[in-house]
Parts: sequence; C-alpha cells; structure tokens
Amino acid sequence: MQKPVLIVVDMLRDFLESWEPSRKEKLVRSINELVSIARSFSHPVIWLRQEFEPDLRDAFLEMRAKGIRITIKGTQGCEILPELALESSDIVIVKKRYSAFYGTTLEEILGRLAPDALILAGINTHACIRTTAIDAYQRDWPVILAADSIDSYDQEHHAISLKYMKDKIAAVMSNEEIRAELDRHA
Repeated sequence: MQKPVLIVVDMLRDFLESWEPSRKEKLVRSINELVSIARSFSHPVIWLRQEFEPDLRDAFLEMRAKGIRITIKGTQGCEILPELALESSDIVIVKKRYSAFYGTTLEEILGRLAPDALILAGINTHACIRTTAIDAYQRDWPVILAADSIDSYDQEHHAISLKYMKDKIAAVMSNEEIRAELDRHA
C-alpha cells in the first residue's frame, strides 16, 4: 500500500445525532486521526454523503413506502458532521444507495487518482461500509477497513460484518497499523 485513497462514508448529522455522545466523539476523533494520517502522506480523502430529494423520488423503496425522511437535500441532516476534518480540497460525493459505487462518480474519480488500495472509514459497517467494500473488491481494489474508524448503530451486525469481510473482502487494520504500513512504504 503505497498510494491509497481514504474514503469516509456517511458521517452525517441525521445518522449520528442519536448516538451516545462518547461513542460518537470516539469515532469522530478516530476518523480525524485517520484523515490526518492520510494527509501527512499526501493521500487523497474522499467523503461520501447520502442525500435524497424532499419528495423522496430518489430514495430507497422502504423510505418511499414508509415516508422515512432522513438525509434530505437542503437540510442540516444530510451534512457531514462539522467536527470532522473536512477540507475544501477534499472530494465530496453524494450517494443514493448503500454502495458508494452505485450511481456515483466514485469509479471515475478512482480511475483518475489510480490508488493501489482503498481505506474505508465511517458508518454503518453492516450496510454502507459492507456494500462499498464488496463492490470495491468486485472491481479488484484492495480494501482496508479502518477498524478504529468504522462503526454501526447495530453492534451485533457490526461484529458479524467485520468477521465476514476480514481477510476475504478486506484487511482489517487499526489506525496505527495503517500509519505503520504507510511509513514502511514511504
């Protein structure tokens, strides 16, 4: 791993406002640390955020059927948490489904950046992280799950998803292991 891209998934107000504050703060701190590590090696950071039209015409079937209004365009709920280290030079991609690849420009952007690995951080492990990791794997990208920097509101499915992906779909590494691997190749 000499030139990875860090991809941070769905660290949005609507998703994290109901989290227990210390757990949310721990995740934010860890992601900011990972972003700092990536930047210290001049590796790109891509932020993904879910956003839907107010009338839900582009939302998931369940959302439309049940009238679930979350991460709605033009609301603060679809914004990346302000305490995260987002910079104007970072790439931000809006997504409409779990996978960061589905209906987005991510694949095209990665084609231009030509990384040798994708480091995934953010939420939720069992949904958006897992489907993005699988889609990356199916496109022959080496995937690293930043163990300290991913989480889920559902801890059981978080653990099951990590167990499923570990050493099959993705390597699972701590922030310090990622830093050490980058140091080794610097």
